Amino acid sequence: MSGGGCNAGGCLGRGVLNLVYIWTVSGLLLFVAFLNSLFGGKNKTVRETADGKRKRTIAFFHPYCNAGGGGERVLWAALRALQQSPNKSSSAPDHFVIYSGDVGATPSEILAKARNNFNIVISPTNVEFIFLSRRNWVEATPFPVFTLLGQSLGSVYLGLEAFSAFVPDYLGGSRVAAYVHYPTISTDMLSKVAQRDASYNNQGMVASSATLSSVKLIYYRIFAWIYSWAGRRSEVTMVNSSWTEGHILQLWQKPETTFKVYPACDVRAFKELVRHDEDQERRSINIVSVAQFRPEKDHQMQIKAMKCLKEILEPEMWQRIRLVLLGSVRNDGDRERVDNLKELSRQLGVEQNCNFQVNFSFDTLKKELVDGLMGIHSMWNEHFGISVVECMAAGLLMVAHKSGGPLMDIVVDDEGDRNGFLVADEHEYARVIKSILKMSPELQVKIRKRARESG
Repeated sequence: MSGGGCNAGGCLGRGVLNLVYIWTVSGLLLFVAFLNSLFGGKNKTVRETADGKRKRTIAFFHPYCNAGGGGERVLWAALRALQQSPNKSSSAPDHFVIYSGDVGATPSEILAKARNNFNIVISPTNVEFIFLSRRNWVEATPFPVFTLLGQSLGSVYLGLEAFSAFVPDYLGGSRVAAYVHYPTISTDMLSKVAQRDASYNNQGMVASSATLSSVKLIYYRIFAWIYSWAGRRSEVTMVNSSWTEGHILQLWQKPETTFKVYPACDVRAFKELVRHDEDQERRSINIVSVAQFRPEKDHQMQIKAMKCLKEILEPEMWQRIRLVLLGSVRNDGDRERVDNLKELSRQLGVEQNCNFQVNFSFDTLKKELVDGLMGIHSMWNEHFGISVVECMAAGLLMVAHKSGGPLMDIVVDDEGDRNGFLVADEHEYARVIKSILKMSPELQVKIRKRARESG
């Protein structure tokens, strides 16, 4: 193969070299961390009040705390709950440290975004941000092969930077509890590789090669074993959905200490929204998507669904359709992804019917949900689906992917008790959207009422 490509042996050779490099660097870093633990940083665990009382310091390692997604909502909801819960073990208030890689934002800007995006107000008085410069080590870009392993070891490297700057009270010698938002590896990922299905985390070059697929499957199984071994060190494990629970039970095998705790979904503001669906015939028909612009969210399927919908709708009806894509971006990769989605909409001839809104505010979200008729969510095996819950609480007729959290925990697709719709591909999205448009107002109201009540 010429140009920028490579043959299987070349790719594997570079992959092995990359792996050796990662392990070598990680070994050196761990040795440096050991020396640091012996000779440095011993005074970095104490934060005191003005009168000298020692504060209990609780830290959150969240390199993307300013990203504006579901995981960030969980962070801010947890921090708010801890701020509102008194420290009964000490007369001094708690102190909270957040390790963040968002070096381009100030603490006040980050807390303002939490308020604007999620309507979660955090008091800045006892919150300290420690900014990390090595966040790129937990991104996929430095590791074109062995990505999961590289990112996992990169997180160790980033963690060492964090603990070199400040060691919280709850670290060495502590009992371990885990809240799993999304398994690092899942049995579904193993199945994708075994079946040689191409996806965002299984490149077509690998999927098309029996040799590369076999090597990757062995690598994934080894990684899954390491992940399982580490997970079993957790004494109490909380998971955010039935889907995550199933995978963690398979991998960690500790059912007696695994508990399902759904993520914080404060839907009061959405249930209080006053809708004006009676004038729907006189305005655009908005289909609202709320999801970070990340590859696994599969916004491409939504745009392809619009192409399919255009082919089966009357021209007059199609002119009124608007796909409103609300999402946050974290970095240049996400911004490039938005540009690619816009280009795809142009290529498919639906550009005029797609409206992108990046890094939106909470007020903008409420406005778009009030104006929307339907919600759309297209991620395969979404672990839970906070935005799905929010759309339903706002009264949108929800069309979500028939997998993961929407299938197992949120959307009821039975005719007699329906609160939304579940589909599997762009053609089904288009057909279901058309059926909703043809549905009687009375049936729409009935489904909408069930959706708002189910939240």
